[in-house]
Amino acid sequence: MISWFEKHNALSWAITILIAIFIFYFSMLTFEGVGGDGGIKNWMSIVYHIVIFFFLSLFLFISLIKGKSNSKLFLFVILVLISYGVLDEIHQFFVQGKFCTVVDVFFDLIGILFAFMVYLILLKQKKL
Repeated sequence: MISWFEKHNALSWAITILIAIFIFYFSMLTFEGVGGDGGIKNWMSIVYHIVIFFFLSLFLFISLIKGKSNSKLFLFVILVLISYGVLDEIHQFFVQGKFCTVVDVFFDLIGILFAFMVYLILLKQKKL
């Protein structure tokens, strides 16, 4: 499946951009009860950050790496993704009812690293 997206690079880029727009859009919305109350909505926020950044990362890896094992390119992609997570939090600082937290960037990082590991495993399986 990864090979298919690598061959259809325009589609993987389109999905990557759509996910980034989705993240930006949801950063503008406020949800009642979210904001560190420790309840179920807080858990939904944690899961959202991990899952959405997992998919953003996976499709950005597919779009830029395209099956090559280049450690500098991997590092560049990871730094771009972390930067996007930080910029997303800065954006939320200016949205009424939203919070800018380092904790959210940490959960974004978990999603990024999980996608990185999955992509590396898929690359190794593809080469076998």
